[in-house]
Amino acid sequence: QLQLVESGGGLVQPGGSLRLSCVASGSAFDYYAIGWFRQSPGKEREGVSCISKSGSSINYVDSVKGRFTISRDNAKNTVYLQMSSLKPEDTDRYYCAAYLYCSGPKVAGSWGQGTQVTVSS
Repeated sequence: QLQLVESGGGLVQPGGSLRLSCVASGSAFDYYAIGWFRQSPGKEREGVSCISKSGSSINYVDSVKGRFTISRDNAKNTVYLQMSSLKPEDTDRYYCAAYLYCSGPKVAGSWGQGTQVTVSS
């Protein structure tokens, strides 16, 4: 079963950058689309970005377009989320999850503990 582990979060000032990593263990990483979503207690879950299994199809939520870039390295079983021009409203806990395809449901149990991103001066 595919299991994903997120890392790379931290405290950054507004306008700063972070790169999140999502590393997979288990089999058939390149069989799945991988998406990032964010959620904190009391806030609704929001899908941030998703990349298809080949990397040929990518989508972003409107609020991060032009600021975030998703990419994947199937040889390293890793998906990255490069975040630039960060805003306080990007503060959240970020998770990655596997999908059969980006518009489909998450693969049960595929996400990890998440990584906290805090944007504050």
